[in-house]
Amino acid sequence: MQNLRFIKAYMNYYLRAVTKYDVHPPFLYDLITKVLNDKTYNPGYDRVESLKAKLLKDQTRINVEDYGAGSKANRSDQRSITQITRFSSKPKKYGRLLFRLVKNFKPENVLELGTSLGLSAAYMALANPDSKIITVEGSTEIAKAARHNFDDLDLKNIKPVTGQFDHVLPGLLAEIPQLDLAFIDGNHQKEPTIRYFEHCKDKSVNDTLLVFDDIHWSEGMEEAWKAIQDHPSVTLTVDLFFMGLVFLKKELTKQHFIIRY
Repeated sequence: MQNLRFIKAYMNYYLRAVTKYDVHPPFLYDLITKVLNDKTYNPGYDRVESLKAKLLKDQTRINVEDYGAGSKANRSDQRSITQITRFSSKPKKYGRLLFRLVKNFKPENVLELGTSLGLSAAYMALANPDSKIITVEGSTEIAKAARHNFDDLDLKNIKPVTGQFDHVLPGLLAEIPQLDLAFIDGNHQKEPTIRYFEHCKDKSVNDTLLVFDDIHWSEGMEEAWKAIQDHPSVTLTVDLFFMGLVFLKKELTKQHFIIRY
């Protein structure tokens, strides 16, 4: 039933999605043209994707603590690195999108909730070495593996944090002057997702970008996405099906777009 719901959600997205030729706000047109549709090759892609290829061959099994909605593919509390890589890391299409978003907006302070093995954080760190990336992972052994991967890539602008999101998030946000970009990729339940949005919003500024992963993952996540869209501080949202982009720019008219990606 869950798979059928997901297929229906995707078909609904596909039928409603538009291209850059159907949007009017210049800001969104530029975003689609210069970021979403940018096919320019970057050497940083290869560094992360070579690491991913290596991880996909790693049969090492580690203990996994899951504090969110869990994995649809594997409910075991012991998983191999190859399984975690295959089912928890983003496809390169979306990793590269995170890279381009960071490269385009050049955020100083970036927060990621849901490190997994660190591939998404690595894309963002390589996109702008001046960005400071804080990435949070709840599972101790996965966090340890991610730290090893950051060392492997010699990434110096990532601060990995191990802990449950609700426990560590307020303190981490208190440490930074403002939040410029957040990638919320963990838990995947309605109430926690809305709660993370509220925390991040309170530390956001006009140019902050909030990126939510798997906004159609479940009915609860779709409800969370709708609640975020309806929030008075949100002016522009972009539904890419597997990701949602949220902008708080006061100079924009409140609009929501479904963009084919």
